[in-house]
Amino acid sequence: MPSFDIVSEVNKEEVKNAVEQANKEIGNRFDFKGSDAHVEQAELKLTVWADNEFQLGQAQDILNNRLIKRGVDIKCLEISDKVEKVSGNKVKRSCDVKVGVETELAKKIVKHIKDSKMKVQASIQGDTVRITGKNRDDLQDAIAFVKKTITDFPLQYQNFRD
Repeated sequence: MPSFDIVSEVNKEEVKNAVEQANKEIGNRFDFKGSDAHVEQAELKLTVWADNEFQLGQAQDILNNRLIKRGVDIKCLEISDKVEKVSGNKVKRSCDVKVGVETELAKKIVKHIKDSKMKVQASIQGDTVRITGKNRDDLQDAIAFVKKTITDFPLQYQNFRD
């Protein structure tokens, strides 16, 4: 039976390149001269550092723009609302890069597909959702339906098998 997987993945190399470009731009900008503003990366956890909250917002915008230009969807970023004060006047904010379809979202996708009365079956397999059907057209309809209903999280459609 034909099937495909719904996943949410991020190219880690593109994230790394975006962080490096953001740090380079922060180092070159006049309004950051003499400040200790920078972005650190530990796997899929990003931390934005700055001297004050205004510069923190500017550095976050630079990082977001660089991620967009590198083809990374910023909807996969979970930016913390909490601004932490560090020694002296320094502040930092953490951003997590979400990878994989979370359980709640997977259940939502499965429910939408079942409610749509399409001729496909959806099953949750770890951090992916597998859709199976009798023919390719049903699967293509399912992809279009999921793209239309789930717009708040970046999803990719992979592993298409006939």
